[in-house]
Amino acid sequence: MVMSEVRVRIAPSPTGFLHVGTARTAVYNWLFARHQGGKFILRIEDTDLARSSEEMVKVILESLSWLGLNWDEGPYYQSQRNELYSKYAHLLLENKKAYYCYCSPEELKIRREEAQRQKMAWKYDRKCLKRSTEEIAELERKGSRKAIRLLVPEGNTTYKDLVYGEVSIENKNIDDLVLLRSDGTPTYNLACVVDDVEMNITHVIRGNEHIANTYKQILIYKTLERPVPQFAHLPLILGMDRAKISKRFGATSVTDYREQGFLPETVVNFLALLGWSPKDEREIMTHAELAREFTIENVHQANAVFDLQKLEWMNGEYIRQKSDEELYDLAKPFLIKSGLISEAEYISQRGRITRILGLFRERCRKLSDFAENGSYFFKSEFDYEPRAARKLFNLDSAANLSAVKEEYEDLNSFSREETEAALRMLAESLHVKPSELIHPVRLAVTGISTGPPLFDLLEILGREEVVRRMDKAIKFIQAGSSGGRSN
Repeated sequence: MVMSEVRVRIAPSPTGFLHVGTARTAVYNWLFARHQGGKFILRIEDTDLARSSEEMVKVILESLSWLGLNWDEGPYYQSQRNELYSKYAHLLLENKKAYYCYCSPEELKIRREEAQRQKMAWKYDRKCLKRSTEEIAELERKGSRKAIRLLVPEGNTTYKDLVYGEVSIENKNIDDLVLLRSDGTPTYNLACVVDDVEMNITHVIRGNEHIANTYKQILIYKTLERPVPQFAHLPLILGMDRAKISKRFGATSVTDYREQGFLPETVVNFLALLGWSPKDEREIMTHAELAREFTIENVHQANAVFDLQKLEWMNGEYIRQKSDEELYDLAKPFLIKSGLISEAEYISQRGRITRILGLFRERCRKLSDFAENGSYFFKSEFDYEPRAARKLFNLDSAANLSAVKEEYEDLNSFSREETEAALRMLAESLHVKPSELIHPVRLAVTGISTGPPLFDLLEILGREEVVRRMDKAIKFIQAGSSGGRSN
């Protein structure tokens, strides 16, 4: 059967946040659909009612929307489709391609543990397939609970993976998997296949941890006599230590990266390159450029390495592309959340805030960096960087700071040009290098030894605040020289 339209899906389980592995899968499916002019479908696999939650559904939907991965159909909820799964399971039963299993979970556990004690691989022994008509009638009379198992045929299951090529397994190594549990709920493999059949899914693009499931699902497709979609399995995402990515990274979900100040276009761009690369090896690409270039053929078999430093570098590149207006809106929640400024102040000081953000644009890799790096613009009480204070604060620098302070108090204007000219003229008259004044002044007014151009930040802070901070630094140095320094 030839499908006229490419149809792919992302099917997260709402038992947790949208993990970066699932997000990468969503990105690849979305790019593939957009490249092919097909449909991207969202399905929520919430059959695990005990662990699924409405809250996580909301978070997943918000995460996909934030990433810009707009879906064409859905969301569909598996928890609302149990009758459909039951219908398909009973269809297989009627066609003698599945059978009832009356073995209780407790009984199966005992047999599995016995096999382990004997160091034998566990596989269901088809006990219920071998039951006599009388035995089955007796079990039915007692009202015994029963599941439905797939009758795995003899032979091999082979398919051509779009990433890994042809792969195969002998069917004798596949258990007669349960399709419908004794409580009437479907197993993952049955629900997955039925949904893909009903939704006319043409390509299944997912992580390679699903390869073992793929063999089972292909058997279900074939026993149902339905078209088997094409499968593409994606490489794992590993950390820099080549171990599977985990909480040790400090962030494994899309929500985490959003809260840390990463931009959605950065995250999509970065995830797209975890296992795939364009022919021209570009690294900074828009959604549209990625969709235009993306092909399954260029997905690598080798596991991808999650390089946090590269993610931060890439985010910095995207931050630098933002206009002043965009940056003002993007940085707002981070500055307010940090407690440095209220929302009302943020709005009333728009011009000043925009200038501050512009100073740090080249230095920040995350939106949260604006609050961290520029905190001294919003609070005047801070400690001096200890190492810098030991190096730069002494009685000579106190005298120099006093001289600079006097010059600044007498300036007609406190513009960047005026403060720089005054300091350089003073350095010449004192027969010192300008840096011998610049570095102590920076430490005095910011508390740190590095940052954006000094005279730009002096202009933004304003004469009154600069003079006050320099006076405080002078007193700090003098107190330290008399044995009263505390840090």
